[in-house]
Amino acid sequence: QLQLVESGGGLVQPGESLKLSCTPSGSTLDYYAIGWFRQAPGKEREGVSCISGNGALTKYADSVKGRFTISRDDAENTVYLQMNSLKPEDTAVYYCAAGVLAGTLSRGHYDYWGQGTQVTVSS
Repeated sequence: QLQLVESGGGLVQPGESLKLSCTPSGSTLDYYAIGWFRQAPGKEREGVSCISGNGALTKYADSVKGRFTISRDDAENTVYLQMNSLKPEDTAVYYCAAGVLAGTLSRGHYDYWGQGTQVTVSS
């Protein structure tokens, strides 16, 4: 099983930024599509952004377009989610996930999931 680890979460005020990282344990992410998902208390897990294995294709949920940027650095074997202009409604546990189908924000297309990192946006 591919193991994924998220990092970079924390507590920030509205309008501030965070950068999340997703790294594998003992394997490469080069050929995996990577998605970022989030889940707030009492809500279903929702897709935030995804990136293809070669980094050429990216997608974003409407709620984060223009504010979040997904990228990958294969030399570092890491996928990032840069989150700018954070809002209280962005508060959630953020998960990265790996799959073989690029360009989807549907949970069912991802096979491997990290444990999540908490992002809290509050004044």
